[in-house]
Amino acid sequence: MTQLQYKVAVVTGASSGIGKGIATALAERQVQLVLAGRNEARLNEVASHLKETYNAQVETVITDVTQRQQVEQLVEQAKSHYGHIDVIVNSAGQMLSPAITDGNVEAWETMIDVNVKGTLYGINAALRHFKKQGSGHIINIASISGFEVTKQSTMYSATKAAIHTITQGLEKELARTGIRVTSISPGMVDTPMGSGDFGDRKKLEAKNIAEAVVYALEQPSHVNVNEITVRPV
Repeated sequence: MTQLQYKVAVVTGASSGIGKGIATALAERQVQLVLAGRNEARLNEVASHLKETYNAQVETVITDVTQRQQVEQLVEQAKSHYGHIDVIVNSAGQMLSPAITDGNVEAWETMIDVNVKGTLYGINAALRHFKKQGSGHIINIASISGFEVTKQSTMYSATKAAIHTITQGLEKELARTGIRVTSISPGMVDTPMGSGDFGDRKKLEAKNIAEAVVYALEQPSHVNVNEITVRPV
C-alpha cells in the first residue's frame, strides 16, 4: 500500500504531456483517477494504458476547461463515481508565442481562457467539496515563464504569473481550513507543447514534474508545499 492509495484525483490536460505524466505517476501509486481532456481518443488511450499497466481505477471525462459548466460537471462526476475528491491537478494549458505587437488577439484570448480561467474554474468546482469535507489539495501547473519574460512570451508569461498570484493568495484564503494549495513551475519540458531547442541542457521529462506533484501530495496533512520550481540542469 502506498501513502496515496485510494485517494481520488482529478487531472485536467491528462491526454498528453505533463498531465499524462502526472496521471501515470498517480496511477502507479494506486490513486483513483478521473482524467479530463478534449481529445477523446488520446484520453482513452492513456486510461487504457494505466489500467493495463498499474491495474488503476481510471475514469475519463471529455472536458474543455474554458467551459465552466463542463468543468463543474467533471468534478461532479468524479464525486458521484468515487464518493469524494481529494486532489485536483489543473494541468491543462496553452503556450502560444505571438508578441503583443503582433496583435494576435485570438491567441491572447485562448491562453487567458485555458491557462487562467480554466484553472479558476477547476479551483472553484473542487472547493465546493473540499470546504465541506475540510480537506483537499489543489495543484496548479504554472511555469518559470511566470517569473521570466522574453519578447515572444509576454502573454503566456502573464497567464502563468497569474497562476502564481492566484495560488499565493488562495493559500492565505484557505489557511487553517485543512485545504492545501501548491503551484509547480516547470522549466522547459520535452512535451508536444514545450518542444524546442534546449541548448546544452538535458531536457526535463514529464515524469520529473509528476514527481514534484507526488512530493507535495505525500507531505503530512499539516504541511503545505506552496511552490516548487523544477528546471533542467
